Amino acid sequence: MVRVKAPAKINLSLSILGKLEHFHEVEMIMTTIDLADYVTISKVPEAKEQITVGTNSLALMPGKSNLAYLAADLFLKAYGIEEKVEIQIEKNIPIAGGLAGGSADAAATFRGLRDLFEVDCSDWDLCQLGQQIGSDIPFCIIGKTALATGRGEIITPIRQMPLCWVLIINPRISASTRDIYGAFDLNKKDNIDTNVMLEAIDNHDFDAICDNLANNLEPVTTKIYPIVGDIKKALIKSGANGVIMSGSGPSVFALIYTEKKAKNIYAQMKKRFPNYLVHLARTLG
Repeated sequence: MVRVKAPAKINLSLSILGKLEHFHEVEMIMTTIDLADYVTISKVPEAKEQITVGTNSLALMPGKSNLAYLAADLFLKAYGIEEKVEIQIEKNIPIAGGLAGGSADAAATFRGLRDLFEVDCSDWDLCQLGQQIGSDIPFCIIGKTALATGRGEIITPIRQMPLCWVLIINPRISASTRDIYGAFDLNKKDNIDTNVMLEAIDNHDFDAICDNLANNLEPVTTKIYPIVGDIKKALIKSGANGVIMSGSGPSVFALIYTEKKAKNIYAQMKKRFPNYLVHLARTLG
């Protein structure tokens, strides 16, 4: 049996460059945080099916459409493994929240199966498999802080994001990434200079990172779900150092430098949004 941590990601910058035949071309800078799911994988010779998936979340579909199932099926076939496995997912990352929870679970499944069966393959080999079922999976395999290009599957590791606190608010809405991208209008997008954020991270300039948080999808999601804008305004008013929506949303996060300030704003937001998911996490070094 193996147990693998599956950290969530946040987008520090998300720029949509154009649309190709079946997908949008993007430039994204992402980093992992210590809000995480946990994936446990066991060999189960007595099972009827080769792959079974279970979870503690009533909202998560555990069947063959689950990304962890798809990852396991792909891995076992790629390496000629016929043994039966059971995957248990402990969900802590909000589902369909722009934090790559499903992709993180799939990435953890790839890593866990590699360890469980002692397969000689690299993270980059796993990325080649992962990109077949999800564009965020290669980043979740590599982790830390990275630039993602193409569909998001081409990963270039960069200097690690400075350690700080990350306050996440999810309004308990599951936003469809497909629908958000479908509503995006290239002709109305803001121009985002990814190099500015790359330079800020390379210089470990926390203030510059906060000043240059950007997401082309935020206006689209906010129009569909106005609560995203309300959450952002509340976080800005609270004095957080930098605030932006992650991915296609609807989760909004704030970067906060000091623990005291982070815990104070966390208490404010728990009171302000009692029915929403409010998490206080840290960037992963």
